Amino acid sequence: MQDFLKFYGIKPDEFTIAPLGNGLINNTRIVKMCNEDKSYVLQKINTNVFKVPENIACNIELISTFLQKNNPNYFFAAPIKTIDGKQMVNTIDGYYRLFPFVKESYTIDVATTPEQAYEASKQFAKFTKELIGFDASSLKITLPDFHNLSLRFKQFELALITGNKERIEDVKKLSKYLLEQKNIVDEFKKLKNDFRVRVAHHDTKISNVLFYKEDKGLCVIDLDTIMPGYFISDVGDMMRTYLCPVSEEESDFTKIEIRLAFYKAIVEGYKSEMGEELTEAEMQSFLFAGKYMIYMQALRFLTDYIMNDVYYGCKYPKHNLVRAGNQAELLKRLQEFTP
Repeated sequence: MQDFLKFYGIKPDEFTIAPLGNGLINNTRIVKMCNEDKSYVLQKINTNVFKVPENIACNIELISTFLQKNNPNYFFAAPIKTIDGKQMVNTIDGYYRLFPFVKESYTIDVATTPEQAYEASKQFAKFTKELIGFDASSLKITLPDFHNLSLRFKQFELALITGNKERIEDVKKLSKYLLEQKNIVDEFKKLKNDFRVRVAHHDTKISNVLFYKEDKGLCVIDLDTIMPGYFISDVGDMMRTYLCPVSEEESDFTKIEIRLAFYKAIVEGYKSEMGEELTEAEMQSFLFAGKYMIYMQALRFLTDYIMNDVYYGCKYPKHNLVRAGNQAELLKRLQEFTP
């Protein structure tokens, strides 16, 4: 990482580097300058996940150019360009990029108040709203079929045929429940015709929002998953990760619940920016967005468990099974929930 900074004209004796954040995908560090009050965020892209990093750079460049021309006051945390004008550098060690570090800003790992959920939802909606008029179809696909529920269901069905026989037997009850929820797939197929394709973030956990001054939202970050998509991807991921006081890692399912105040905060925060842009079908689909994303994640976790944990990292033998059961329980709670 030290060698990478030479592309920005920064010499080895001018900075210090330390780890930053808890991200699971990319390797992130903070670069602090020794003789001036300035810091940067240095990130190495995980090419095991993002197979074509150039697509990420292309998308960010397209969006940055559009915003500079049409909405110059919007704060967009784009990478700093190198001396040669590149926003990403391919070295022997991998792909790297450098971002400005915003003073007095911070991130939050877990939504602990409805106000935080509202601010985060507002920022993700604002991002999409600022790009109304941008041709979403011009964006590259950085993660093919990332939120393709129909495909995830087919992968699950195939896993039940070709996967680990012992594990398939072990998860019969949970598999039966998830198969019975196929109506969510069918509903998605019908509804998506009434949804507009827009620029979506696709990874709307609260840690991907910069906050400042008493939990006020500043901007969205982690731009690698920006692609054409439906609003239910962004809203659904917020529902999945903000509504419950415990995360997908929790093995005590009695702690899983839906918090009404957080649900209202997500809906109101999103509508505060995008309310006039949503179709009637979209306005009626906030609750469905949560079911869609939670169900998809439950399918993905259980599929991975049946296929011997080839995608998600595991800390113990039945880790993915616990995650799948956790998300299935969250789905049940949401199906019982009345806003």
